[in-house]
Amino acid sequence: MAVMTIKNLWTPSVLKQRIITAVLLLLALIAATTQLPSFYFSVLIALIILIAAYEWAGLISPQHKTTKLPYILSVGSMLLGCFFLLGVSPDAQSIDIFRASLVLILGLLFWLISLFLLAGYPDNSRLWNDESKIALMGVLVLVPTFVGVVVLKYLLPSGFLVLALVILVAAADVGAYFVGVNFGSRKLAASLSPKKSWEGVWGGLTLSLIVAAGFIWAMHNYLIALSAIQVLSLLALSMGVTFFSVVGDLVESMLKRNCGLKDSGAILPGHGGVLDRVDGLVAATPVFVLAMMLVLSSET
Repeated sequence: MAVMTIKNLWTPSVLKQRIITAVLLLLALIAATTQLPSFYFSVLIALIILIAAYEWAGLISPQHKTTKLPYILSVGSMLLGCFFLLGVSPDAQSIDIFRASLVLILGLLFWLISLFLLAGYPDNSRLWNDESKIALMGVLVLVPTFVGVVVLKYLLPSGFLVLALVILVAAADVGAYFVGVNFGSRKLAASLSPKKSWEGVWGGLTLSLIVAAGFIWAMHNYLIALSAIQVLSLLALSMGVTFFSVVGDLVESMLKRNCGLKDSGAILPGHGGVLDRVDGLVAATPVFVLAMMLVLSSET
């Protein structure tokens, strides 16, 4: 019966709209990632992060729209600071990886802590349901995401690593959706997101592993000769990407439920807001980038 309810929520027209939007976004991403120089790509990512910050401000205080501009300006200032912190400029061929790693570790720590927030929801809401704390959560989500995506672009200006991350997260999402709709019965987190099931998680993991195998093959044959340890590490990383993408999805669901919102925004037809589209990506970015830096540094 639960499966039928899920199917009814996603009518063919809604699914078609979601697919069209997703394809257009993917084409735009491929064009921007592969064609833009690293600096201008970084500027584009900063602008997308600012849109996400606008939506996050709605999660902080949905009834006070005047708080959005100060929050956007605050996040914008931090992003500008990251340009100087990392040494991102039109002439730079590389950036400060050590400083980037510190920001990414901070982001990863937040996502690890968020596991306890999810496990204790809704009983622990009083510990974090505060405007200043939710605002800080947004900073710990958005700034490391910006840094991580920029690092990937500078590591391989071709954009291969950026696309690998985005497509891996998308594969986990697509696999979870189709398996969950057709076979989902055991709820993953009924109090947070009733549509998600354990079967969906395994479906997402399976598709993510398949896609990861393709990327690893291409990376080994056309970019970098990988050792057996590196190949196994990257396969394990794809499982980590799936895990954290689910965590990111649930954290956003928790925050939206906290303030009574269905979507974070309405800018993307069929998907809602930018945060609704990248909730898994922002959580997977720190672990993916940190692991990728280790793998590339161990290149023989």
